[in-house]
Amino acid sequence: MSRDPGRVLRELLDAHGRTYAEEAGIRLRDTPQPLYRLLVLAHLLSARIRGSIAVATARTLHEAGLRDPRRMARADRQERVDALGRGGYRRYDERTATQLGEAAELLTGRWGGDLRRLREQAGGEIPEVRRLLQEFPGVGPTGADIFLREVQRVWPATAPYLDRKALQGAERLGLPGDPDRLIDLAGPADPAVLAAALVRASVDRAVLRDALDRAG
Repeated sequence: MSRDPGRVLRELLDAHGRTYAEEAGIRLRDTPQPLYRLLVLAHLLSARIRGSIAVATARTLHEAGLRDPRRMARADRQERVDALGRGGYRRYDERTATQLGEAAELLTGRWGGDLRRLREQAGGEIPEVRRLLQEFPGVGPTGADIFLREVQRVWPATAPYLDRKALQGAERLGLPGDPDRLIDLAGPADPAVLAAALVRASVDRAVLRDALDRAG
């Protein structure tokens, strides 16, 4: 069955247009603490683990007071392990606890705990921002892409950022694979919301089927 691409995208956005930061309870702003929490979320989401567990764990770390790099770095390693476990992040808790501590120390020591300084060091050049993000232990290319997809809401110069995973979702929905065409189809939709919705369609078959069913 041939479906109207515009309708497919509208149905996807209406039903599943929510960023992962929103799901994790992060009120994203261009200030140090929300940006740090987004970095931690990107780190957690980049592992081979269900997104819902990563999101729940990001919330748990926040509730445990590990919401800025200085607190994360000062926390006892076992404190980080315990918080990860409470969030359900048990498969990678030991390694991730170490990486979170090391990443917090790097962010504090090199950029004063402020990811905006990393952006400034990169001169606002997105490939360089992406490269620098990968210097944080445990982030890697996937984590850097997650961070950039979500941060485009408050870093407008990053938008539109539709990475391989988002374009994979578009392909599965039968939508254009060209970022510019997707932006045109999405109209006034927030690019961060568009990217998140497409990623959800890529990683969750239930989301994919629901959007297609809604579009008829």
